[in-house]
Parts: sequence; C-alpha cells; structure tokens
Amino acid sequence: MRTHTDQSTQHPAQPPASEAELIAAARNENEAAVRELIRRLNPRLFRTARGIVSSDAEAEDVVQETYVSAFTRLDRFEGRSQFSTWITRIAINTALMRLRRARPEEEYDTVADDRPANILNLFSSNDTPEADFGRAQLRGILEAAIAALPPDLRLPFLLHEAEGMKLREIARDLSLNPLTVKTRLFRARRQLRATLEDKLRGGSTSVFPFDGARCADMADRVVAQLDLPGLR
Repeated sequence: MRTHTDQSTQHPAQPPASEAELIAAARNENEAAVRELIRRLNPRLFRTARGIVSSDAEAEDVVQETYVSAFTRLDRFEGRSQFSTWITRIAINTALMRLRRARPEEEYDTVADDRPANILNLFSSNDTPEADFGRAQLRGILEAAIAALPPDLRLPFLLHEAEGMKLREIARDLSLNPLTVKTRLFRARRQLRATLEDKLRGGSTSVFPFDGARCADMADRVVAQLDLPGLR
C-alpha cells in the first residue's frame, strides 16, 4: 500500500497561533505569520496612531510605516515585553515624529479634575434593534468628537477605553506619570460628555475600526513593501 501524500493536494500550512511562534516564523520571513500579526495588531495600532495624528489617512500611513520598521528590525525585539507592546511604542514614536514634522510640538497642562466621570457610563449596553441602529448611526458622531480632542487627551482615551489598557501601561508606553494619564483621561471624558451625553448610547470599542478590506489591504501593502526573499 502506498502511503505517499500528494503535496499538491495539501492545504497551505496555517500560521502558528501564539505570539511567540508567530514572531519566530516572521523572523524567518514567513508571509503567513507576518499577515497574521498584522491582522491581530491592526485595530490597536490604528487607534494608537489615530489618537495622535489628525486623520484616518495619516493614521494608515503611520501604521504601515510602523509595520515596515518593526518587521525589518525584528532582531532588535528581545522579548522582554510583549510584541504588541514593543510595536505599539514604535507606532507612538512614528506618529509623534510625523506630528513634529507637521508643526511644533505643543505642551499641555495637567490640571487636576476633581470630578472624574467614566465615559462608558454614556454607552450603556442595550441589544435591542433600535439601540443597534442608533449605535451605527451615531458612531460617526462619536468618532468626530474623539478626533476633535487634543492629541494629549485623545491618545490616552483611545488606549484606555477602546484598547482596554491600564493606566500604568499607558503611562509606561507614553513615558508619563500615571497621575498625569489619569488627569488627561478625566479631561477627555469631561469634554466628550459635554457634547455626547444627550446623544450617544453605544460602545467605544467600535470606534475607529480597522478590519475587513482595510485590514487585508494593509497586509498586502506591508508585505509588498518589505520585499524580502522569504515573502516573494
């Protein structure tokens, strides 16, 4: 009995599931691993970039530049932190560099706000069809309100509310005092509440999505720009 398996009928190997395995495969220029890492990281990196720059188009450019920078210097990733943390810092630096090229860096005060409010209280969960329709209609309003926040307030808000990062994690990645991050979150929530509390009922995790065709297109552009032998 023949036990040989026709290689032409085998399905392509799936990328490893764990982050460590994906990184190891990406070091060997495995395209499937690179694409899977991009798919997983797109939402966080896009929101991070969008928290700093002023448009979706600029944020996409920052994310693409971040991926190319990270994947071409994977030898510098020592594994002391999660890869997602390491590449998020690259995205922050890339976005800030773009901002500095566009205009002088602005400094913002950190005046304490003694009236903290949780913006998520505005986004009560209600799964009725009417609520679903309302969230879809109002997401654009929410995104516009967040986009109008100053960058120093917008980025901590997106990292905390949309990405679920803790205060100390944000402070570490932004090189800020945790109390400064907390103050900026209070200020961001206060500004948003002033314009949204009478209008919004939804979830902030849906803002600035980066999935579907946009996600796939980003992977195609990054893979093409890397132009490594193992990715051809």
